[in-house]
Amino acid sequence: MGVNGNARSEAPREIRVEIGELALTGFRADPSRVSTAFEQELTRLIQAHGVPLAADGALAVDALAGLPPLPAGLSARRLGQELARAVHEGLSGHGEVTR
Repeated sequence: MGVNGNARSEAPREIRVEIGELALTGFRADPSRVSTAFEQELTRLIQAHGVPLAADGALAVDALAGLPPLPAGLSARRLGQELARAVHEGLSGHGEVTR
């Protein structure tokens, strides 16, 4: 997972988040619908709140761990949204980051 931004006090002109793998174990939701909802929600969160861990410049993160578990019965849309919120929390300094 990589996040790029600039270190100026103004908002970065570009934030790029690359996710190599998002493993969903124990869920029956349509992966493409989960992915779409995830992308939309993560984009919304980054636009609204930025990426605090990247406030000092470009950041590369190999893995986020220690994120909250999610209930298995969520719809694809809700699952994508909740995953995005969990990832954004990790990018906000909550959870364990491996660089």
